[in-house]
Amino acid sequence: MAVTEPARRVAQPAAHEGILGRQSLRESAARTYARSLPIVPVRARGLTIEGADGRRYLDCLSGAGTLALGHNHPVVLEAIRKVLDSGAPLHVLDLATPVKDAFTTELFATLPRSLADNARIQFCGPAGTDAVEAALKLVRTATGRTGLLAFTGAYHGMTAGALDASGGATDVRVTRLPYPQNYRCPFGVGGERGAELAARWTENLLDDPKGGVGSPAGMILEPVQGEGGVIPAPDTWMRRMRHITSSRSIPLIADEVQTGVGRTGTFWAVEHSGIVPDVMVLSKAIGGSLPLAVIVYHSDLDIWQPGAHAGTFRGNQLAMAAGTATLAYVRENRLAERAATLGARMLGRLQGLAATHRCIGDVRGRGLMIGVELVDPDFDDPGADAPPTDPALAAAVQQECLRRGLIVELGGRHAGVVRLLPPLTLTDEQANAVLDRFADALSAAEGSARRRNDNRPAH
Repeated sequence: MAVTEPARRVAQPAAHEGILGRQSLRESAARTYARSLPIVPVRARGLTIEGADGRRYLDCLSGAGTLALGHNHPVVLEAIRKVLDSGAPLHVLDLATPVKDAFTTELFATLPRSLADNARIQFCGPAGTDAVEAALKLVRTATGRTGLLAFTGAYHGMTAGALDASGGATDVRVTRLPYPQNYRCPFGVGGERGAELAARWTENLLDDPKGGVGSPAGMILEPVQGEGGVIPAPDTWMRRMRHITSSRSIPLIADEVQTGVGRTGTFWAVEHSGIVPDVMVLSKAIGGSLPLAVIVYHSDLDIWQPGAHAGTFRGNQLAMAAGTATLAYVRENRLAERAATLGARMLGRLQGLAATHRCIGDVRGRGLMIGVELVDPDFDDPGADAPPTDPALAAAVQQECLRRGLIVELGGRHAGVVRLLPPLTLTDEQANAVLDRFADALSAAEGSARRRNDNRPAH
């Protein structure tokens, strides 16, 4: 099926109905994607997923940013087959193997040079949240301090320590700092001035003897907040955070779980600002679609005792092989630069769409990490900085996208931001198809909302 064709139902037995029904009966109430995306994938390649019902979809969720090369890329499959065919052990705890050595070598080749030259790596449990936990433990061990600096809107994972550092936490040992953003600036000014005020707030709080903040163990930040609504941190603010932390001997942790491996238009998102953090948290795309999570950090912090941090599944050989292939392919084919170019083109077209759709409050992102914030088009308060987010409209747009064979994610404070995370292998034709389907879905959702409003009884 050409990517420009609408999704269509192929005559096949509706086995997916039974599978979805059994899932709803057996799985916990915490399931998430399965609720908004009631599909049963059975085949996938690149951007395309085929469901058990025979329908085909363009996947702009990409495993929440995990699939840098899309589904089942040939270099990834070949790397996995090579390990399987070699007879190598698949479970090795933290023992050294040729597969692990190749992965570490390739990963270090992509890191900022001044970090790679003095770095240590810790293989963690299989998820990004495990690596966040390791990073927090590392800086607390190295500094002997316990407090943590984190940011409004942050998302670092679902385990206890990672949740403490995320934006929805309460009653924790974390000092919450303002994360700069243009559209909903906490200071009401946006732009460079808003970022400067956010940095000044941070600096003053740390230096105020009556500020109530002791010397922290570290600061953790995302170069682009993903779940927070696709909010890129200004480069000047990132450099200011690096200066604030380094001048006060506070380790800086960059959470690159979703932004890494070319996603934002550079191999690592910190490269936009030129900063070098003390710790980088890496997962998702580094495993080439399989579970893998690590922290890479400056050797000065490496004062752990043997066994101070461990995990039974930290030696995933298949993920390391797939990850090595992915890292090398992105590097050799300059896919980060491709993401920057194509992402800018897609942002431009979406910004053009915003000119004719009042429900689009903001379009933002970096590279192929794109967000469209949907707002109440009928909100009329000239004194407000921005209209309120419209999560119901965003959910309707997501469902209209699915009807048209396009998978997108929602994010932001109130789930009012439609997120696009296509694979870095996206072609120009596929990008146009994605945007065509999104524009059509947006118009359909708007029309339905307008008709509902028109049919409401007058008071």
